[in-house]
Amino acid sequence: MLERMEEAFLRLSNFSADIAHDLRTPVTNMMTQTQVALSQTRTVEEYQEILYSNIEEYEHMAQMINDMLFLAKADNDPGNLNITEVDLAREVNALFEFYEAWAEERGVTLKLEGTATASGDQLMLRRALGNLLSNAIRHTQAGATVRVKLSSSTKEEVGITVENPGPDIPPEHLPKLFDRFYRVDPSRQESGTGLGLAIVKSIVDAQGGRINVTSSGGITRFQVFLSVR
Repeated sequence: MLERMEEAFLRLSNFSADIAHDLRTPVTNMMTQTQVALSQTRTVEEYQEILYSNIEEYEHMAQMINDMLFLAKADNDPGNLNITEVDLAREVNALFEFYEAWAEERGVTLKLEGTATASGDQLMLRRALGNLLSNAIRHTQAGATVRVKLSSSTKEEVGITVENPGPDIPPEHLPKLFDRFYRVDPSRQESGTGLGLAIVKSIVDAQGGRINVTSSGGITRFQVFLSVR
């Protein structure tokens, strides 16, 4: 019991430190930009450029806060779900349309293979799939393909696989990818809030599913298994 309490306090302490670190960066950026802007008289266009840059930082912080609120709600009320039959191919195709422009800009091709229907909360599943897809696009080089594969692995379960080519993730990092704010390379300032995969796992867990990740042979692969009722 004492050991579990110590682990819980440690996770809370680390979580608070991570929040402070990830919010400090955009706040520092905006303060610096504002101080530079006020250091001398500038043209209207220059002021507008600084304001647009600040808007991007505000949007990043707003997304982070929304993600943290989502996780807090999921932790405190995991059973509040609207379970229906979800056509996974339809959801993936809708997400392909949403991310099409971004993928084209990055030179990444999106491909769906197979069909499947699962029991789950449609909006939650779409968010989980969207997070996995955006993560795959973000880590795929131009000219490569992100693949989503749907399959009915058993009569009681369906599988969703999201895979992208790229450098292998060292094995010691794989179990931690679903931790909040975890980054394989902390020195890199990657886009996103660092909460996307934590949200995916929270959604999958809440719906009685399971998720795993492998990375070998130049392919990183996330696999989600959901029930069929």
